Amino acid sequence: MTSFSGFDLEPRVLSAVADAGYKTPTPIQAETIPHALKGRDVLGIAQTGTGKTASFALPIISALINGRARARMPRSLILCPTRELAAQVADTLDIYARYADHLSRALLIGGVRFEGQDQLIDKGVDILIATPGRLLDHFERGRLLLTGVQIMVVDEADRMLDMGFIPDIEKIFRLTPFTRQTLFFSATMAPEIERVTDEFLQNPARIEVAPRATTSENTAQSVCTFKAGRKTRAAKEKRIVLRNLIAGQGEGLTNGIVFCNRKSDVDIVAKSLKVHGFDAKPIHGDLDQSHRTRVLDEFRQGQVKLLVASDVAARGLDIPNVSHIFNYDVPNNVENYVHRIGRTGRAGRAGSAFTICLSPADDAAFAAVEELINLRISRIELPDTAKEEISRLDDSRKGTKGDRKTKPRSARTKPETPKSKDRDTGSRPPRSQTRQASRKPAPDPGERATVLGMGQHMPEFMKKPFGPNRASVQSGQEP
Repeated sequence: MTSFSGFDLEPRVLSAVADAGYKTPTPIQAETIPHALKGRDVLGIAQTGTGKTASFALPIISALINGRARARMPRSLILCPTRELAAQVADTLDIYARYADHLSRALLIGGVRFEGQDQLIDKGVDILIATPGRLLDHFERGRLLLTGVQIMVVDEADRMLDMGFIPDIEKIFRLTPFTRQTLFFSATMAPEIERVTDEFLQNPARIEVAPRATTSENTAQSVCTFKAGRKTRAAKEKRIVLRNLIAGQGEGLTNGIVFCNRKSDVDIVAKSLKVHGFDAKPIHGDLDQSHRTRVLDEFRQGQVKLLVASDVAARGLDIPNVSHIFNYDVPNNVENYVHRIGRTGRAGRAGSAFTICLSPADDAAFAAVEELINLRISRIELPDTAKEEISRLDDSRKGTKGDRKTKPRSARTKPETPKSKDRDTGSRPPRSQTRQASRKPAPDPGERATVLGMGQHMPEFMKKPFGPNRASVQSGQEP
């Protein structure tokens, strides 16, 4: 099919597609849309960025445009693995349904209050876009029924598998009618995915527009392998290598995404880049949904040049014109490599992808990546600027150790303390004599006592000596 006008799409849908500037369908669209319009189940296998969203959005709008949904009973259901992908699908549907104002859609994702979502469901929803967890939350609260679903879409199914959503997907399938139409899409096909499709899809049209786990020919891939000088300093040296790789791209780097395996590293790397003068912001699953949305919008609009992300942002996000991808870590799941670098080199544009491989820790994982994509990735040398910066770390450490002022061993040796038997006992009196010397002499009995505080005003009877009085009292005489 050379144009969208050749499809049996509803005229209002074709007008919206033309207004969006799309003329020629992509391979996955050309093969999926005819089967979907006939009501047949579809199993689509295509890499990220091939236009899968339009391949199911256009048939859904055409099929539902003349009907009306009932309260709490959506007519179609689109399941997405992440909030960002679900929000992106919702935005795309708004574009294609611009001339079908009566069609309603609702977005059910986490990080948003239930009340607003409940109100949309109560009004009746034609197209429901949701993540599996939030959808089941609404169902278990008794706010949603899935018995009216006519078309069900599972997007990025392999990502669902990675995130542990397959049991939820199976539960949702069982809550929908057996007669539903299912459109199932995935970039790769694992045995667990094939088991699910065999159970829940009815004689699907299998469409595979690209070999499994392949990368775009428009993306130049490179790997920089290095060995850290010290194991405890490996992370710091990796950040040095990353900064120098980014700086070495010059004006060719219009924007880029840096991928890390761990959320903690996302924050650390973003902070390191920002401290060294790079325009970078982090995004990962622990951040608030509103914050994540705001950062993505800033990146799309060119207000942020570098996005440091975990794999939550690697799949399905429609971020146009990404010129560079930097893999700070070799991905733990080798298939994530395909999805990461799929963010660049899209729609015929050239892109670049760099991977930092820390030897020997990452050697096995990177070998698995090359085996998966059946391609030997180009090796590049460590940038000279990175070598110099790392060598300065070594020099500063040596200098710190060499500049210490060390005393001769003789000067550092403490003088020996003589043992108790060698001490000169005649240099001070015995302890008993010291105690006696410290005692105050007893007052003379005949000495007049003074009363503190009275001075010259002491009464006469108190001026008499105490000694004779006591003596006279003891002898029985009058004082």
